[in-house]
Amino acid sequence: MAVPVAPGRLPFLGHTVEMVRRRHEFTSSLRDHGDVVKVDLGPMTTYFVNSPRLVHQVLVTDGARFRKGAMFDKFQPYLGNGLLLSNGPFHLRQRRMIQPAFHRDRIARYAETMARAATALTSSWTPGEVRVVEDDMQGLAVTIVGEALFSTELGRRAIAEVRRSIFVVIKQGMVRALSPSFVEKLPLPGNREFDRAIARMRAIVLEVIASRRADGASDHGDLLSTLLSAQDDSGDGMTDQQTYDEVLTLLTAGIETTALALAWVFHEIAEHPDVEERLVAEIDEVVGGRPVTFADVPRLTYTAAVANEVLRMYPIWILMRRTTAPVDLDGVELPAGAEVIVSPHALHHDPTSFPEPHRFDPDRWARADVPRGAFIPFGAGGRQCMGNVFAQTEIVITLATVLARWRLVPVPGKPVRTKFTSAAYPSGLLMTAVPR
Repeated sequence: MAVPVAPGRLPFLGHTVEMVRRRHEFTSSLRDHGDVVKVDLGPMTTYFVNSPRLVHQVLVTDGARFRKGAMFDKFQPYLGNGLLLSNGPFHLRQRRMIQPAFHRDRIARYAETMARAATALTSSWTPGEVRVVEDDMQGLAVTIVGEALFSTELGRRAIAEVRRSIFVVIKQGMVRALSPSFVEKLPLPGNREFDRAIARMRAIVLEVIASRRADGASDHGDLLSTLLSAQDDSGDGMTDQQTYDEVLTLLTAGIETTALALAWVFHEIAEHPDVEERLVAEIDEVVGGRPVTFADVPRLTYTAAVANEVLRMYPIWILMRRTTAPVDLDGVELPAGAEVIVSPHALHHDPTSFPEPHRFDPDRWARADVPRGAFIPFGAGGRQCMGNVFAQTEIVITLATVLARWRLVPVPGKPVRTKFTSAAYPSGLLMTAVPR
């Protein structure tokens, strides 16, 4: 079957300029040209999959016939061989070893950290103070994931370094992923900033790992203890390098999605007072005046719907996969080695799956049967992010903690701007903290 080619292709550059310049607009427009569309990134031909049904095939049904794609190859030098980038039997080994860190009893323990960190943040606010909400939520997400990973005094130094460096790594990493390889070797300010951030994080994380090894078999109840004590079926554990790779993967994957969702959710509920009113009523009914707990989360159903809606509206932009064997996508024959792109953002804004997709509407989760493959904020299948329940719990607990005490009101005349990297980042989200 002939595969349509996306419009706007340039000689030598292909569609790279369109991808970088128009981002979401370009990738969302591809659904008008077919379920599978050819997109050229420079000399590399990729297959952009638009249909939720075919996305489900790529990520789940035929997931074993795919590995991580070219975009992720660019991350390998600094993210190593962690869960995000590893493939095949080694990926399965690592996934099985790390799985216990995200069991329900562990999530319940992390929920205490989430509530404590959110309470500490809001306790630092003063009535009438203008907050830069994206900074607050990024700092909160770093604190929560950092404390879940590192619970010792040395770990607190690591958390401070993560707060300083992780968003440099995430943002500059996406620039590298979309750029020709020679660009990362140029003496550009962004490259130097990125290299310094990676070096600082590597030094402190390896120092924490060495300290824990010297401490013996002590279980500190954190994620790092789980990584260091994990063994595969043959009784082998992780090397220091592999532990580092998994720590950096958990930091990178575990911070960005929730930080963005938390920042955007306060923007959206401020724009929709009816949503905020229902949220506060549910939180008051379920939690009352006490700290929110993990046991409260299943009862905060509307809060969970709000979390889902913000994850729908503000997901990561694109994922890439590479076929390891021939795959048939509704008559489109992909050979082994073909590069495939999936856009969570485009899928989440497809009006066929989500009517009025640009409208913030938490009630859609109570009335709609979402097609398989249409909602993938954490991926799907064997490579679905293992921290999905952690992230969703974090959003619900933070909302319940903040809204029990505060309203965040937009500052007049200061509209929020959006910056696009791996996702849509709010910039200049200024809001006034008003006590309830």
